[in-house]
Amino acid sequence: MRASVDGFKTELATIRTGHATPALVEHIKVEYVGVPTPLNQIAGISAPEARLLVIQPWDRSTIPNIEKAILKSDLGLNPTSDGNAIRLALPPLSEERRQELTRMVHKRAEDRKIVIRNLRHEVMDGLKELEKNKEISQDEHKRALNQLQKLTDSFIADIEQIARDKEAELMEV
Repeated sequence: MRASVDGFKTELATIRTGHATPALVEHIKVEYVGVPTPLNQIAGISAPEARLLVIQPWDRSTIPNIEKAILKSDLGLNPTSDGNAIRLALPPLSEERRQELTRMVHKRAEDRKIVIRNLRHEVMDGLKELEKNKEISQDEHKRALNQLQKLTDSFIADIEQIARDKEAELMEV
């Protein structure tokens, strides 16, 4: 369940808001010597301004491949290169795009909650099996189910809080 929450945080970091952050592009796969490689492994990524990302590849010959990968990504950004570095200016998000991104955050949050609930069901089945095999008593089974429900509720609350924070960040002008 913890891994699901952590994965959700990482996943939301890739959703573009009004602020530039290296996490926005570091996951993009770039063709490097015939192998798709994450951008953060072949270049340094920095955010010198609130709406600007600068990508400095360690090997300048990769600049065209990096530009292609950025254009193919679903970020909607246009890279500009000066031969040494690539600059990505983040335009302000339109209201329509903000709402679309908010819906995407809600959908991903719901997907993560489903994963957590499925994990709860797997554990519940395991507890039922332990009780059936007389490895735990009925009281221990009920106590474990209550603890499991509290744990599940806390992780779902974490997911909802992270989604609310991201939504507030998206709606910020």
